[in-house]
Amino acid sequence: MRALGIDPGTAICGFGVVDAEGSRLRPVMYGTIQTSPKYTDSQRLVQLFEGLQSLYTTYKPDVVGVEQLFFNRNVTTAITVGQARGIILVTAEQAHIPILEFTPLQVKQGVTGYGRATKEQVIDMTRRLLGITEKIKPDDAADALAMAIYSIYYSYSQRLKRTVQL
Repeated sequence: MRALGIDPGTAICGFGVVDAEGSRLRPVMYGTIQTSPKYTDSQRLVQLFEGLQSLYTTYKPDVVGVEQLFFNRNVTTAITVGQARGIILVTAEQAHIPILEFTPLQVKQGVTGYGRATKEQVIDMTRRLLGITEKIKPDDAADALAMAIYSIYYSYSQRLKRTVQL
């Protein structure tokens, strides 16, 4: 199974591609899609749209995991993240890739075992689970890798539930 985790953002959109072979996880690629602050909002969204389409074509994920929008005190940030999420959802749907949406609490719980884990704890566990020795930069890419890991865990648990119900 191959999962693409995405940490939504208009300026910086983190992505992480993770393969699962049995219980073994392997990082395939991670990084960010960055848009130019010189561009208009609509130009940045087009840049994000094209970057995501390229990721889907190149890595052919079985599932896309994306963070659910949660209330943010900074309304401007919430709006731009919401716009990025919209582009993510549309491009994944157009590519016929199943979309999984999770809260930050679910991802933290799933990756570290503790829903209130710090960002550093999530990054550390993500590195350990994937065997990455260097620091994952930027944090947006680390968040996306954690999302990909949790997407795999969740998909496996859903498959197991279906098997048990049969």
